[in-house]
Amino acid sequence: MDRRIYLSMGGAKATMQRQEILSNNLANVSTQGFRAEMQAFRSVPVRGDGASTRSYALETTVGYNPDPGVVSATGRNLDVAMRGNAWLAVQGRDGTEAYTRAGALDTAADGTLVTRSGLTVLGDGGPITAPAGAQLQIASDGTISARAANGSITPVGRLKLVTPEAPLQRGDDGLFRAPEGDLPADATARLQDGALEGSNVSAVETMVAMISAARQFEMQMRSMQTAEKDEQQAQQLLSLS
Repeated sequence: MDRRIYLSMGGAKATMQRQEILSNNLANVSTQGFRAEMQAFRSVPVRGDGASTRSYALETTVGYNPDPGVVSATGRNLDVAMRGNAWLAVQGRDGTEAYTRAGALDTAADGTLVTRSGLTVLGDGGPITAPAGAQLQIASDGTISARAANGSITPVGRLKLVTPEAPLQRGDDGLFRAPEGDLPADATARLQDGALEGSNVSAVETMVAMISAARQFEMQMRSMQTAEKDEQQAQQLLSLS
């Protein structure tokens, strides 16, 4: 059978994968600290006897878009937005250290500092526990202070902020991790209190890319239909001989 069918099928499959990633990005256009996932494809010529006139489409994963999202002021004392390339360390569901840019924090019933999704926030020495009934304040270097009812202020810990030198890897849980293991705390990393960073996904650009991917998928399907018709016509001609 003509190789064009397999080539068109490979192109259609790659386009469907691209559409899935674009759909996921669009679904997270309002997710705090979300980094748009990026995907690329490369052409690999078909090797064999004769000239290489046709190419397969193979996926090339390029990671995520590192550009920061828009920072919006909230005025909430437990909302933080990381500056520059700083990331906040949290404990994943699997118990490993992971990193996120979603800075909406809260306190659990036992006083442990957690994210909005319930993940334990890590400090320089592990989880951070706040005194009961205290009002927390977070400084630009991540230092957390508790103000008691009598007005006294007591330091309770410091958020672990890291600055990765190499791109992080996104896990299936949406958190990021370093390929070489846990990263050391960066004393120079800074954050903005009373603010949150939004998603860096552009809804307009993503919609345009989805329309383009849909048209590419239709072209691949038409190519498969054309190859099938050519095959049928060739079989009819051979049957007449």
